[in-house]
Amino acid sequence: MTPEVADQRRAARQGYLAVNIIFAGVILLIMGYSVFYSPDEEKYPVPCVHEKLTGEQCPSCGMSHAFSLLVRGRIDEAMEWNRASAGVFLFFAFQLLLRIGLGIRVLYTDRYIRKISIVDSAVSALSAIAAFFPFLKALGQTLF
Repeated sequence: MTPEVADQRRAARQGYLAVNIIFAGVILLIMGYSVFYSPDEEKYPVPCVHEKLTGEQCPSCGMSHAFSLLVRGRIDEAMEWNRASAGVFLFFAFQLLLRIGLGIRVLYTDRYIRKISIVDSAVSALSAIAAFFPFLKALGQTLF
């Protein structure tokens, strides 16, 4: 392997690891927010802007409350707050595991980094579409 190729692989690995660390950090913040705020006290610091402006609930209303219930294993209650919450929560949990798993894999070797990145992007995009489909559908109905 030439020094140029080795440098390219090293740069690709560092970039991929940086993106994985950032995504994992954001997901951990979301999960931490859900653990920290009790669903029984309803003291969430981030109100729904749409509801504040229009007085109507948006498709994501109740998501924070539902996430707080989900991390506590109260699935039925979470589904009452937001029907799409379980799918979105599972998406974030899957993404966290994927970030950790692929991050470890890439940390040990930079072989196949391009293929890993492509498959990771495709799997992540498809799982995001599946998880956020109820919101995309509602947006489509609103716009058209």
